[in-house]
This record gives sequence, C-alpha cells and structure tokens, in this order.
Amino acid sequence: MILGAAAWLALAVWLYLFLARGGFWRSRPELAPAVPDTAPDVDIVVPARDEAATIRPVIDSLLAQDYAGRFRVILVDDNSGDRTASLARGAAGIASGPDARDAAGSAGGLAVISLDSKPAGWSGKLWAVAQGVAAGRAPLLLLTDADIVHDRRHLAALVARQSRFQLDLVSEMVHLNCASLAERALVPAFVYFFQMLYPFAKVNDPRSKVAAAAGGTMLVRREALERIGGIESIRGALIDDVTLAASIKRHGPVFLGHSALAASIRPYPGFADIWRMIARTAFTQLRYSAALLALTVAGMALVWLVPVASTLFAHGPARIAGLVAFGVSAGSFLPTLSRYGRSPLWAPALPLIALFYLAATLGSALDHWRGKGARWKSRAYRED
Repeated sequence: MILGAAAWLALAVWLYLFLARGGFWRSRPELAPAVPDTAPDVDIVVPARDEAATIRPVIDSLLAQDYAGRFRVILVDDNSGDRTASLARGAAGIASGPDARDAAGSAGGLAVISLDSKPAGWSGKLWAVAQGVAAGRAPLLLLTDADIVHDRRHLAALVARQSRFQLDLVSEMVHLNCASLAERALVPAFVYFFQMLYPFAKVNDPRSKVAAAAGGTMLVRREALERIGGIESIRGALIDDVTLAASIKRHGPVFLGHSALAASIRPYPGFADIWRMIARTAFTQLRYSAALLALTVAGMALVWLVPVASTLFAHGPARIAGLVAFGVSAGSFLPTLSRYGRSPLWAPALPLIALFYLAATLGSALDHWRGKGARWKSRAYRED
C-alpha cells in the first residue's frame, strides 16, 4: 500500500521534472563560436594553488586567444608549495629564479602575483581572485580556474554573448575530464544533477529567481561586480560561483550554458577522488542544515529508489507507475550522456550513481559534524 502510493508520487514528481523544470535534461544551451562587434579590454584572472600539473597548458591557451581587443592574463599564485608560478612564467617567457620578481612580474600578456597569506574571513580562492581583480582596470573580467584549457575562439565567443545581450555575467559549464572509469561512470551525472538543481533556462530567465554559474569560466562586467560590493561581498563563500551569480542577478541579466570551447584537464582517476570532490561542498550547499539533509535524503529516495523498488516489487498499476517513472528518469539522462560520448546503457544505472552522490553528501555532513570541514589543496575551511 505504502509502496504503491510512493510509486504514484514518484511518477508525479518525474512528470514535473521532465515537463516543468526548465527542460534541464536537454543539456543546453551551448555557447557557440562568435566574434563580437566590439572588443573591449579584458583582464583574465586565474587563481592558482599547487597547480603545477596543469598550469602551463592553461596559460598557453589563454595567451593564444584570437581576440581583437587587448587582454591580459593575471595569475594569482595562492601560496603554492610547488612550481606553479615559475611554470606559468615559463609559458609566457618570463624569467624565473633569483632575478625574477616575487611579488609581481609581467611580460607577454601575463602578470604573476604571489600571495603568502590571506585575511581572516576570506576563502583562499576568493582572496586570490580579489587581488587579481584589483590588479587590473579592464571593463570585462574573465574569472577562470587553473585547470581549464581554452580554445583560441573562446574569449571572443564569451564577449560576443555578453555584448549582444548586454549581460552582467556569462558563465559556462566547461567540458569536464571524462577518461578514467570513475569519471566515465560519475562525471556525466555530476553535470546532470547540476542542471537539475539549477535549470539553465531558469537561470537565463530574468523573471526567475534561480541563479547559478559554473566557476570554470565566468565573464563579468567590472561595473556589475563593483555594484554588488566586489569580491569582498562574497569573501567567505565556499560555493563562490553560485553565490556570485545570485548577487549579480539581483541587478542584471546573466547567462549560463555549456561550453564546447573550454575543458577541464583536472583528472579524477578514482572513485575516492570524486567522492572527495563532492563531499568538499555538498553539506555547504545544504547550508549545514540537518533538516535540509533529511529532506534531501527523503527526496532522493523518492526520486531514485522508489521507481526501482516499485518496478521490482509492486503489482498492477503501481508497478506500471514505477516503471514509467524509471523510464522517464533514464530517458532524461540521455542528452547528458550524449554530450560526454557515453553509451545510453549508462542511463538505467542512474539510481545507483545517485546513491553514490547521496552517500558522499552524507559523508560531507559527517565531516562537518566531526569538525573536519571542507578541505581543498591542503587548506581546511570551516564555516565562521
């Protein structure tokens, strides 16, 4: 009786998600290559901490942008313990070693700023971003991560979208690394769940309160950033991209799409690596609330487990309801699987993948309650 009622409720939820949740499952829009009518100056800010494995190709790709306007790459080395800064300088032909300037150096379109501390109340990344923003004057800012490589046409495409629609923020979900078994199994679902949580169509609708961005690439008008009080206004945020988008959207339009012109080269070789990536901010997303965690567990059980359970164990119309709900959920995953070149056979496994994400979320809560907090690049973060 209970399983039958849950099956019909699960079907109703899936019909809502499929038909009325902004078409999140379609996995679009995608930013297309374009050339802007005008080419204003751009400061490209790259916060980096212990990124020696990725920084050289990242800087190479940024310096090679085919953009008609002036742009400068500002790398902010956030107290790295490796060769991040020297490798970045090498990519631009800047001298490294005893004769190089430790505080800041620039040549070939690159400036390097080295930090050795951060003020209390700031996340390390946002302090680095703030220093990079302060080091430039361009009207447009491209905030991008130190593991993102960019097609030569990328900056022009971002500016074209911004100028055509007079947007305050243009952001993209870059193509994530999807090479190892763990990545092939779990990364497309990460993108799918992000789309479900923040439907891109709703983010892009000025009438909707849904706001989000993907930190890999965020093109921001400096004026819009200053209007909200600068990076300082979100200085303690751990989910900084979504927080920034929410602040900016209160005053002006934003865009969030997918990118075929930028890709993350950060590897997640094992399941434990992806677990740590999820657990780092999952409980933060729930505002450290046990009540929201309980609702999340109940909601995910209804959406992912009830359709499977009712398909296997219910009878009559309830089994049909569960089967239809399961079919809708699996079908909704297909466009994202296609985006990542994965077989449609992964679609029926989505409930199992969702269980992995749920377990990592519970692990995130346990870490918080045990006083571990979030960790990234050998730095611990705790809510103040």
